Amino acid sequence: MMTRRITQLLIGLAMYGISLAMFVRAGLGLDPWDVFHQGLAGKTGLSIGVVVIAVSFLVLLLWIPLRQMPGVGTIANAVLVGLFADLGLWLIPEFSHLGGQIAMLAGAVILNGIASACYIGARLGPGARDGLMTGLVRRTGWSVRLVRTGIEVVVLAVGFLLGGSVGVGTVVYALAIGPIVQVLLPRFMVPERAKETAPTEAVEAATAA
Repeated sequence: MMTRRITQLLIGLAMYGISLAMFVRAGLGLDPWDVFHQGLAGKTGLSIGVVVIAVSFLVLLLWIPLRQMPGVGTIANAVLVGLFADLGLWLIPEFSHLGGQIAMLAGAVILNGIASACYIGARLGPGARDGLMTGLVRRTGWSVRLVRTGIEVVVLAVGFLLGGSVGVGTVVYALAIGPIVQVLLPRFMVPERAKETAPTEAVEAATAA
């Protein structure tokens, strides 16, 4: 079972990074965290993958006062998503016509949903951004929705000011990712732990990645 969980985690994180690259190549807007990553990459001259990795480890520092403990999946998430994002950007060409952009956006949203269900279902530790959200929920007593929304509004606003891409893709992601993960998560949740976490709670974490 551990072999399956690790394999599922790695495949999920690889797909997540590739989906990020697809969002970028679609050119129609990114999810809030990646608006921030893209904006920061533009200002620093670093690749978006390197920025994703750097931000992941900086966010992990915020886990210390929240008394969050990382798992193997947490560290893997921090490293692999950025690496596969850069690999995807190297492999996937840019699209200059709207039809290709829309198709790329749709594929990115679907792949991101599958990827989220995979790595969350492996239950080997939350991503850095997921853990920040759940840690704040536990420490403050506020709702998951309130904390997640607050974090995403802040990173979206900062990312936009830095030059990150906000557009129809940002809205599509926000509306579609939750339902997609909710449908797929039960299919990827590891069997022996499936009853311990409600799918709706995992969906909230997925959309904060």
